[in-house]
Amino acid sequence: MTESAASASGSLAETRGLLLGFVGVALFSLTLPMTRLAMADSDPVVFGLGRSLLAGAVAAAILLATRQRLPRGREWRGLAVVAAGVVFGFPLLSAWGMQRVPAAHGGVVLGVLPLVTVAAGAVLLRERPSLEFWLVSLLGGAAVVAFSLLRGGGSLGVGHLALLASVVCAAVGYAEGARLTRSLGGWQVICWALVISFPLLLVTVAPAALAQGLPGSPQSWGAFLYVALFSQLLGFFAWNRGLALGGVARVSQVQLLQTFLTIAASALLLGEAVDATTLGFAVFVVASVAFGRLMPVKR
Repeated sequence: MTESAASASGSLAETRGLLLGFVGVALFSLTLPMTRLAMADSDPVVFGLGRSLLAGAVAAAILLATRQRLPRGREWRGLAVVAAGVVFGFPLLSAWGMQRVPAAHGGVVLGVLPLVTVAAGAVLLRERPSLEFWLVSLLGGAAVVAFSLLRGGGSLGVGHLALLASVVCAAVGYAEGARLTRSLGGWQVICWALVISFPLLLVTVAPAALAQGLPGSPQSWGAFLYVALFSQLLGFFAWNRGLALGGVARVSQVQLLQTFLTIAASALLLGEAVDATTLGFAVFVVASVAFGRLMPVKR
C-alpha cells in the first residue's frame, strides 16, 4: 500500500471512529437525566448495578445466539478491568452522586471525562497526543467544567467527588475496552464484561432489592430500562468500535459534547430552559472538538 493510500485509509477509519463515537455519546447523553428521574424512588445499588444485571442477561443471550468464541489468555484480565470500570464503578458512583447533587453538577463528570480518557489511552494504548492536542483538549474541558460550576454555584461536595471518581472508572474502562476491541470486537467486549460480572452483580443487587425495594413509578422503570439497554449495552457497541477505529485521544473528545446533548435532553424530558449562555458554551466546545481533530496524535 502506498503512503497516500495508507493515509487515506487512516483518515477514513478516523472519520468512521468519530461518527461511531458520536452515536455512542448521543445514547450516553440521556444517562444522567434518566438517573436523576429514577433517584426519586430508587436505591443507588439497585438502580446503578441493577441496570448492569439486566444488560448482562441480554448480553449473554446475544453472545449465545451469535456463537461468539470465548476470550483467551490476557483478554480475561482486560475484561475484568473493563467490568470494574464501566459495569461496577461508573454506574454505582454516578447513581450515588446524582442522588446527592443537582443534575446540573453532573456536567463536572462530562467535562473532565474526555481528558482523563486521553490520559488512560496514553498509558494503556501508548498513544502520544501532541502538545497542541493537549492544549486544545484542556481548553475544551476547562470550558465544560467552568460551565458546570457556573450553573452549580461553584461548589464541590462529597457527591461531586463520587462523580469525579466515576470519571476515573469510566476512562480506564473505555481505554481498556478500545484495546480489547482490536481482538474481540467492539460489542463483544461490553457483552463479555457484563457476563463475567453477572454472578457478583446478582449477589450484590438481590439483597439490596429485598432491603430497599424496586423502583416504584412508571418513569423510574422507564429510566431503568433505558440505562440498562442503551447506556449500559447498546451505546458501547458504537463507542468501543469508535475508540478502536479513531483512536482514544481523538474520539474521546467527542464526549465533550455530551454535556450539551444532556442539557438538550433535560430540556425535553424535564422541562429545563436552555439559555444563551448554554448555547455559547456549546458552540465553543464544538469548535474545540473540531480544532482538536487537526492536531497530531501518534498511535
